[in-house]
Amino acid sequence: MKYSAILLIATRQIGDVLLITPLLRSLRRAYPDAVIDVLVYENNGGMLEGNPDYNTLISVAEHPNFGEYKILFKQIFHRYDLAISTLSGDRPLIYALFAAHKRVAVVPPKRWQDAWKRLFVQAWTELDNQNTHTVIQNLRLADLLGIERCYEFVIPQPLDNFDKLDQVLPFAWQKEPFAVLHLLPMWHYKRWTLRGWEQLVHYLIKVGLRVVLTGGDSQEEIAYLRKALSKLPNTVINLAGQLRFCDVAQLIRASTIYIGPDTAVTHLAAATGVPTVALYGPTNPLKWAPWPFGYAENKTPFKQRVRQNESQKVGNVFIVQGKCACVPCHQEGCERHKQSYSRCLEELESASVIEAVKVFLK
Repeated sequence: MKYSAILLIATRQIGDVLLITPLLRSLRRAYPDAVIDVLVYENNGGMLEGNPDYNTLISVAEHPNFGEYKILFKQIFHRYDLAISTLSGDRPLIYALFAAHKRVAVVPPKRWQDAWKRLFVQAWTELDNQNTHTVIQNLRLADLLGIERCYEFVIPQPLDNFDKLDQVLPFAWQKEPFAVLHLLPMWHYKRWTLRGWEQLVHYLIKVGLRVVLTGGDSQEEIAYLRKALSKLPNTVINLAGQLRFCDVAQLIRASTIYIGPDTAVTHLAAATGVPTVALYGPTNPLKWAPWPFGYAENKTPFKQRVRQNESQKVGNVFIVQGKCACVPCHQEGCERHKQSYSRCLEELESASVIEAVKVFLK
């Protein structure tokens, strides 16, 4: 069946927006003449900058008020002949109901309170939050439409010719080897230790790599990196708050290696094809590991955890997990909230991360 107007709903965090790009490319290849719009949360569209596979980006607040709902529904009401929800929550499906007569969605496992979601869609796939990677979960929506899967990620591209990196980097970044590190994830329970980062930076400099830090512009992140820099050599370059996601993608693509925690930039790094070392604690790699560049199988690339003498390396991605027996616990840290500590990451030794780095530097 052909569609002339499609709405793809991806109202989640910024890293999740990147994870829809294989599905978005699948839709564009199957329906080259269709208008394909994407609905995301406000300020999360940066991951789609320069992406040729959609027409219009529509944004909505994470917690809209009545006026914001009114504006959104006016934008999408019966504008489409197909709405696709990559999420199993209530609001994404309500958006789909307003947008189109035909709806395809991810739905939660069977519970009486969610039964209505299966009634209001023409096709659905059940959410597997444990053993199915999010990329594969999204691509099952393509299967429901009977179109060919595309596993290709599309990283953000600048819409102008202005090269920010020439301005902010005090060395010949296109020629000299350097490592990119992203220290601070969105949530505290995903953090590694400052001591670990310090030891890693000293190793990278010792083997001849410049070190560049990325980060956001929040006061918390700026203060955290200021504290980290006080313990690091003054040759370390801090670009926090200075780059768009398209600039970060360009920076990482030009680097020798990237190291970071479970965060959107780590997913972006993997998508560039650059060697990526990802530090994981409570998070389940089966569901949320960075997707290796060029990987195109209907099988989750990583395991929940491996034996002591095995490694979690697939393609350009090496996952280093905390050593605690509870890893991955699938919880928000040891205290079960986003600002919790995670013992598995606090006890993760820099030697384990350096060994993973050495695998790529060889």
